[in-house]
Amino acid sequence: MTVTNPNALALVQGHAMPTQNRDASVAAPVIHTAVPQGHGTVETREFKIRARDVNVFYGEKQALFDVALDIPAKSVTAFIGPSGCGKSTFLRCINRMNDTIPSARVQGSIEIDGADVNAKSVDPVVLRSRVGMVFQKPNPFPKTIFENVAYGPKIHGLATRKDELESIVESSLKKAGLWNEVADRLHQPGTGLSGGQQQRLVIARAIAVSPEVILMDEPCSALDPIATAKIEELIDELRSQFCIVIVTHSMAQAARVSQKTAFFHLGKLVESGPTEEMFTNPRDSRTQDYITGRFG
Repeated sequence: MTVTNPNALALVQGHAMPTQNRDASVAAPVIHTAVPQGHGTVETREFKIRARDVNVFYGEKQALFDVALDIPAKSVTAFIGPSGCGKSTFLRCINRMNDTIPSARVQGSIEIDGADVNAKSVDPVVLRSRVGMVFQKPNPFPKTIFENVAYGPKIHGLATRKDELESIVESSLKKAGLWNEVADRLHQPGTGLSGGQQQRLVIARAIAVSPEVILMDEPCSALDPIATAKIEELIDELRSQFCIVIVTHSMAQAARVSQKTAFFHLGKLVESGPTEEMFTNPRDSRTQDYITGRFG
C-alpha cells in the first residue's frame, strides 16, 4: 500500500511505509477555490460536497456549531477529533441519517453537486442510494452473501434479470476485494464470514447501488490489524471512483488513507486542509495538541 502523506507519518511513530504521492495518479479537474474562512486556500479537485453554517441540535443540546467545510470529489477526507466532538454527527448529516433521531434538528446548508440534501424535494431514500454508509461494526443482513449485495440493486430497480444481478454482485465483490474469498460460497450466510470479511461485504453492498459518496464511521475500530490493513487498501483503491469520507480515531490511519483532514473539537470545526499540512504544520494549537497526543 502506498502513502499519500509521508511527512504526516512522522508524528505517528511505528507506522513508516513506502513514500509516494498518490494524488498525482488521480485524473480529475484541478481548480483553485476559496474554502471557508479560517481554513486557508486549497488547490484541489472539484468539490463534491459543500457545507455552510451547519448547526445540529439534539433537543435543547447543541452538538455542532456553524460548521463550514468543502469535501473534494474522488478523494478521501478524514474527520478526526476526540470522542463526542461532533465528527460522526456531521457525517450523518450528509445522508440525513440524523432524520432517524426524533430529537435531532439540523440547520444550515449541505450541498452535493450543488443540490441541498435537506431540501423538501429530496427523498432521503434516494439520497442514501447516492450516499452509502458503512458503520463502526459490520452489519450484514441475515441473508446469503449473494442476497446481501443484490438487495440494493433489486429494491432500487437497477437490475431485474438474474444475469444482471449476478453481474452486479460479482463486480461489487471484486471492487470490495472479497470475490476470490467467497466466489464458491455465495449462497452461504453473510454472517458466517469473519469480521473483516463482513465489513468488506458491507462495502460491496454499498457499492452495488452505484453511489457517488461513501461515508465510513470508524469502519476499522472493531477489526484486527490485518483486517484493518485490507480495508485501508480497499479505501485507497476506491478513492479513484468515489468521494469517501471517513471518521477515525487513529491518527496513523488518517495519515495513511486521506488526502484532506478536518479536525473537530467540542462541536466546532477547528481547521481543515491537506492531510500532510494538517499533520506537519497545523495552524491551530488545538490541532497540534490533539495530533501529538496532549489531549483526546
